[in-house]
Amino acid sequence: MPERVYTPVNMRAVGMYVIELDRPWLDSPFLFQGFEIKNQDDIAQLKDCCDYVYIDTTKDRKRRPHKIDKNPPPIIDTNIDFGAPPPKLSQFEKEIAHAETIHKQVGELVSDFMERIARGEGVDTQAAKAAVAECVNSILHSPDAFLWLNQLKNKDEYTAQHSLNVCVLSIVLGRHINFSMANLNNVGLCGMMHDMGKMLVPLNILNKPGKLEPDEMEIMRSHTSLGYELLKSSRDMYPGAIDSAHAHHETLDGKGYPNKINHRKLSLFTRIVTIADMYDAMTSDRVYQKGRTHLEATSIMSDLCGSQLDGKLVVKFIEALGVYPPGCVVAMTNGSIAIVVEVNEFVRLRPKIILLLDADLQPMEEKVINLADMELDDRANLLTIKGIVKAQDYNIDIGAYYQRGILQKGFAHGKS
Repeated sequence: MPERVYTPVNMRAVGMYVIELDRPWLDSPFLFQGFEIKNQDDIAQLKDCCDYVYIDTTKDRKRRPHKIDKNPPPIIDTNIDFGAPPPKLSQFEKEIAHAETIHKQVGELVSDFMERIARGEGVDTQAAKAAVAECVNSILHSPDAFLWLNQLKNKDEYTAQHSLNVCVLSIVLGRHINFSMANLNNVGLCGMMHDMGKMLVPLNILNKPGKLEPDEMEIMRSHTSLGYELLKSSRDMYPGAIDSAHAHHETLDGKGYPNKINHRKLSLFTRIVTIADMYDAMTSDRVYQKGRTHLEATSIMSDLCGSQLDGKLVVKFIEALGVYPPGCVVAMTNGSIAIVVEVNEFVRLRPKIILLLDADLQPMEEKVINLADMELDDRANLLTIKGIVKAQDYNIDIGAYYQRGILQKGFAHGKS
């Protein structure tokens, strides 16, 4: 039986046997419907007329770059201690400016990586490792600062932002289960690199606003195998990142893709990246869907524990983000609306917040309030969070608030 495999232009090589083009054969310069790529001229002709082709791997004379090792060596993670997280090295107020600089720089670097990959170039592994190290350092000082910045999402830049967000969320979870510095850097690199294969998927499929057709879904799912090959060919790439790129859509019950492997072959880092990937995807606005709230997303993930997700890690992930994670919009018991700023690790239901709208839903002067101080509202009732709400329901644009200096104003007012 032929093994029909989608292969983008940048992955074609001499020795591959082409069985289908991304267009009718009559619209191509090729005489035969099915041929072996014999030289660079054939590759150049394919590049001129196609974005991708399908090849039959059973007829390859030479092992193609896309060939998948269905039994990769296990990734062994050392110095893992599921103990208490280390104390924060700083406070949100002191770290946020530095975190913003790092967040912006790393975001631009990830975008540059993706543009290079789309042009057929490789990954600068050393630059990626250096960027992850900066994220780790900032998160160790204040995980809340980076989690807050993760909320500043732009659906038009989803793919690059998603890779950065998954990197950050993976590090935050790693910190919470007391990873060593080396493992924090490694799991962060796994998160950053996990979706690089998507840059080898045609843009009309990657950015399609509606539901993908079955053949389009097949191509989209190939990003895991494409990412595996891309990273495997990158100099000095961490083996765990290669594994996570390949297996982050596998599930514990063996019903995932591309190879339907089960929990026995899923490394710890891959399990972490899978959780971070799913959470960020569900809580992000896309062209075809509105993002879910933290509570909605974690509820769905809890239901998937044991079948798709590692239950112990999901519990730790929810603990790491908090009941009310930084950057989420909440309704208060007095009817006012606020944004969560910083989690109080010892009083998780009472974080620091910034009030934005008063009880009549009118804009008010921003002020940081630490709910752990048991502050009272205007009626002398204890001010408490009622629940998480969607920002768009109250015409709140978190990015616009941030650009206007909401945090700086709030902390300044809080001290007055």
